[in-house]
Amino acid sequence: MTAPSSNRKLLGRLSLPERNFVADALRAETVGGVLLLVAAVAALIWANTAGGSYESVRGFHLGPGSLGLDLSVQHWAADGLLAVFFFVAGIELKRELVAGDLRDPKAAALPVIAALCGMAVPALVYVLTTTVGGGSTDGWAVPTATDIAFALAVLAVIGTSLPSALRAFLLTLAVVDDLFAILIIAVFFTGDLNFAALGGAVLGLAVFWLLLRKRVRGWYVYVPLALVIWGLMYNSGIHATIAGVAMGLMLRCHKEDESEEHSPGEHIEHLVRPLSAGLAVPLFALFSAGVVVSGGALGDVFTRPETLGVVLGLVVGKAVGIFGGTWLAARFTKAELNEDLAWPDVFAVASLAGIGFTVSLLIGELAFTEDPLLTDEVKAAVLMGSLIAAVLSGILLKVRNAKYRKLWEDEERDEDLDGIPDVYERGKPDYHLRMAAIHEKKAAEHRRLAEVSGGEREDGSGPA
Repeated sequence: MTAPSSNRKLLGRLSLPERNFVADALRAETVGGVLLLVAAVAALIWANTAGGSYESVRGFHLGPGSLGLDLSVQHWAADGLLAVFFFVAGIELKRELVAGDLRDPKAAALPVIAALCGMAVPALVYVLTTTVGGGSTDGWAVPTATDIAFALAVLAVIGTSLPSALRAFLLTLAVVDDLFAILIIAVFFTGDLNFAALGGAVLGLAVFWLLLRKRVRGWYVYVPLALVIWGLMYNSGIHATIAGVAMGLMLRCHKEDESEEHSPGEHIEHLVRPLSAGLAVPLFALFSAGVVVSGGALGDVFTRPETLGVVLGLVVGKAVGIFGGTWLAARFTKAELNEDLAWPDVFAVASLAGIGFTVSLLIGELAFTEDPLLTDEVKAAVLMGSLIAAVLSGILLKVRNAKYRKLWEDEERDEDLDGIPDVYERGKPDYHLRMAAIHEKKAAEHRRLAEVSGGEREDGSGPA
């Protein structure tokens, strides 16, 4: 007799708690993604139709200069509002490490390898393109990012119903992607360090951690402290968004006992995510995505080595890197792909990850601070690459949409009306007893209707 296979399922069904968490997280991100699209379009229209008013507004300075915070509106958006985005990213990462897929090294291997390959290959494509073309390699990190909100907005627009396993894979990819983007920003885009400010920021983070350990409650304690930490981190020379990540990682993301419905991290993420997805990121896009676009400028995107490297990195590098990393992980861990899916589905999701918007724009600003013209050209390349990736992935996903919709409907079906999808209850006696009672009730009703119909025919009062 053949021994049963010990191979794990690749992109198999999620556990019920993980499915519910992913559904809640993606719901907020999808709404935020639509707002992000609207903000990006508004920025482009504003920058190209209102003369110099766009540059005047985003270049307007405000803030206390005595504290080193006399910043332009654009910098407040990039350094301030995105700290909220990275705070949520830090919580997501912490939750994945202690309660999600990344807590199991075997399960974590796939998304981590896929994400690493999905960052390394675009960077390599960019470096090769710029080296051959004689351009600057400073922007190698621009095409390495994935924008989960923008990707989900594309899914909402094209109306596809991805199975939860593919959505979770995309979300986990984005979380790991954000982690390495944070590391790239911290390591490669840190200016001259102000050790006094850095020491103050570290001290503030230590106080933040101690208050959490002591179970101190109250937003009026943590919000002012977070602002102080952020201000010190900004003045230290390290990008201020790092403060958001650090505070997010400090939150407890596991339940200590059954009396807790949600961990503190999950609760705070639930409160802050709408602020991040619905306000912080769209406002950043509004003041960063506005570049003057003309026919010549769009043509230059495909001729200048730096911009061509960004486009090829996002469109080709992301798809090849994530797909190749996933295939290699499956090949060497002997994991079998979920029988409901096929490798073209993985490639379609990999191409969707080529939508690198928010963090790509941020890294583009950091990489070419000394050349504003090239910064705008790189931003245009990010927009063009993301658009091409969105169209390509949309076509690939739409081809399989009928299959996805069937899988999604099977996942959502709840015939016994107990609030839990049936796929998670099959094999449980209580579920089958409830279904038997439902079918018996329906059968009794049909027998009654048959008897009534038969009686009507016998006395001639109804149709024969």
